Amino acid sequence: MSESLNADLNQPADMDTAGMDWQASPSPTVWRKRLDLLDGEYSRVTSVVRYDPASAFHAHDHPQGEEILVLKGTFSDEHGDYPAVTFLLNPQGFRHAPFSDAGCIIFVKLCQFPGKGRDHVAIDTNAADWQAAAPGVERITLYESTDYPESIALLRLSAGVQLPLALVGPDAAPRGLEMFVVSGSLLYGETRLDAGAWLRRPKGLTQSFVARADTTLYIKRNHLAA
Repeated sequence: MSESLNADLNQPADMDTAGMDWQASPSPTVWRKRLDLLDGEYSRVTSVVRYDPASAFHAHDHPQGEEILVLKGTFSDEHGDYPAVTFLLNPQGFRHAPFSDAGCIIFVKLCQFPGKGRDHVAIDTNAADWQAAAPGVERITLYESTDYPESIALLRLSAGVQLPLALVGPDAAPRGLEMFVVSGSLLYGETRLDAGAWLRRPKGLTQSFVARADTTLYIKRNHLAA
C-alpha cells in the first residue's frame, strides 16, 4: 500500500524532527523520521535516519541517487567512514551496504538525484574552509554543477545575525528551497527553529531568520519547481 507525506513539492512544509518519534525501517536496527515521502518504500523520500550501534542495512542500489549529511556519530559503508558533518552525494546507479559501528544519525534524501554522469561527492566539512558569504555568515559549498539546477551548501551564522534574503529569498531560490537546522537556533517572528527543524519553501524564504545562537544550516536551493 502506498503512502505519502508532504508529497507536493509546490507546497510549503515544516517539520520539527526533535519532537517526532522514531519509526521502524526495513532493518531492525535502523530507525527514521520521515519529512516528505512519495508512494511508500523505495521511492522519493527525505528523512532523518538513526543507526543503532553495531547496526547495518542490506546492500542496495540507488537508481536515482542519494544525498546524505551525517549529523552525529560516524556513518560507514564499504567505501569509507564518514564522521559527523560529512556530506555525501551518491550518484545514480551507486550501490553500497551502509553500517555504523558506534551508531549515527544522518539526514537523507533518496531518489532525488537522477542524471547519469554526476560525480560521487564526499566532503568532510570538519576539514573544509568556510568562505565569507555575508557579514556574520560563512558558507561551504557542498554541490553545484552547471549541468543540474540544484545547489547545496552549509551556512554558519554568528549569534544575533540575520540570514540574508539575498542568499535564501525568492531571487536566490526561484525554484524553491529546503533548510535543515544542523545545530544552534533561529528565530522566525515568534517561532523558534532549533536543531532538527526542517522547512521547505517552493519560492524561497520571504522573511528573514535571526540566529539566537551560533547556528549551522543545511540549505538546498532551486530543486523543487519545474
